[in-house]
Amino acid sequence: MPKISVAIITHNEEDNILRCLDSVKSFADEIVVVDSFSADRTVSICRDSGCRVVEKIFEGYGTQKQFATDQALNDWVLSVDADEVLSPELQQELSDFSRKPEVPYNGYRIPFSLFYMGKILKHSGVGRDSPLRLFRRQKGRFTTSTVHEGVEIEGPAGKLQNRIIHYSYRDISHHLGKINTYTSLAAKGLAVKGKSYSGIYVAAKFPITFFTYYFIRGGIRDGYPGFFWSFMAAVYSSLKIAKTIELRKKQ
Repeated sequence: MPKISVAIITHNEEDNILRCLDSVKSFADEIVVVDSFSADRTVSICRDSGCRVVEKIFEGYGTQKQFATDQALNDWVLSVDADEVLSPELQQELSDFSRKPEVPYNGYRIPFSLFYMGKILKHSGVGRDSPLRLFRRQKGRFTTSTVHEGVEIEGPAGKLQNRIIHYSYRDISHHLGKINTYTSLAAKGLAVKGKSYSGIYVAAKFPITFFTYYFIRGGIRDGYPGFFWSFMAAVYSSLKIAKTIELRKKQ
């Protein structure tokens, strides 16, 4: 029967981490936390909750999550972010999974829902996300992307039925701060790959991205939160390209 290690990376997550830990403790054989030297109570909360904590300088999301995976003692690893919460239905599904005598796949995708502006978005281009988060440690690895990392496994992946809820943004200011951080990381990655863009591309990217998220991907059906999510998605896309242009000029 597969024992599951839960792997979490953290940095100043005292407002989120306990909610996350409470949602995995019913099925986790162990919880491994890799912290990048938090200045708040994150580490003490994790240790008080029985987690094994390892501290490591942050070198990118993919690298950090792979390091956390490598610390796991069990064959199966569930990678969870500190601002994510497993639904009660998913907790039960994983408890049932851990009692299975045989597992047909080396990894499983898990549906995601985003909690944004007081509402779970059902459309807006996020309601159908199912990233691969549960996998055999010896059969899968994280990509080394600095942002938007993923897991690659040997063979096809299965899919679980129930959801992780992502509480990614406290408010608009927090969302803007994350956009600033992630677009800088993404621009560095694009610049390293030698990507180059024109200012016209930036100007076109914003309306095209907004139209895609709001109308084609259904943000309009999520009300005001869907509108604002589509707007911020367009800001992200345009800012990423603008920062890439800026970096290329400096180079």
